[in-house]
Amino acid sequence: RKESSAASDVYKRQVTYVVNRDRIERRIEDQRRPGREGPLAEVLADLDPAVRQRVRTSLRESALAARPDFEAARAARREAIDVAGQPALDAARVESLLEQSRAAEMRGRTRLEKGAVAVLATLTPEERKALAPILQRKGAARRAAAHGPDHRQPDDRAPR
Repeated sequence: RKESSAASDVYKRQVTYVVNRDRIERRIEDQRRPGREGPLAEVLADLDPAVRQRVRTSLRESALAARPDFEAARAARREAIDVAGQPALDAARVESLLEQSRAAEMRGRTRLEKGAVAVLATLTPEERKALAPILQRKGAARRAAAHGPDHRQPDDRAPR
């Protein structure tokens, strides 16, 4: 019986490995597809190439500046989940960690939004109008603002 159980465990691990490997390989392949730059690329597509590059550079700098805030938010949330899973619940600690997570996320979003507004201030009214959708929080909303509400990419999933 022990041999059967051990063989079953080995089989389960092998199946899990194969399924996870296939999933990872598909993700890597999807990332390598040409034109997979995301919603921001769609919004920037109509800008003059020189303006587009300047905007990308500025937004990237803002994103890099905000990265530590988002990392801190994720770390605090992970810790809150760990603390909440302990045998004795320390509700005050969990609430404090969740508050830290929300505050860090808001700091990061504030940095991103301030960077976006600073970029918008450097553009012509036409360029600003084309780029204004970057202020949307969701990629699908940015696409709809840039291309119309009925625009869908072939790989778009059902609305969330």
